[in-house]
Amino acid sequence: MRVPRFASVLAAAALALGAAACGDDDEGGDAAAPPASAASGKKVFTDRCASCHTLADAGAEGRLGPNLDETNLDTAAIEQQVREGGGSMPAFEGSLSDDEITSVATYVTEAKGG
Repeated sequence: MRVPRFASVLAAAALALGAAACGDDDEGGDAAAPPASAASGKKVFTDRCASCHTLADAGAEGRLGPNLDETNLDTAAIEQQVREGGGSMPAFEGSLSDDEITSVATYVTEAKGG
């Protein structure tokens, strides 16, 4: 009779510890991490941008758009370019989510070295 009660107490303790850990993760291990990250941006880049742009970190050698390893644009300017397009680049606002646009801009900035 004591074994089932012990198991119940152990299960309750495990649930309590799990709940206490949710939402306050300073070490980046939270499953609900902010969606606008360089890691998710790399996937967006390889899926949607690499065919046109060169970016060494992504292994991309596109020849239609500028070589992004050589751009001096900051994250905000890259995000605006992705949203609005310009020149021969189409606007991606509407076909990419806000999080995807922010993520890819963050990724390109970090991949090109700031």
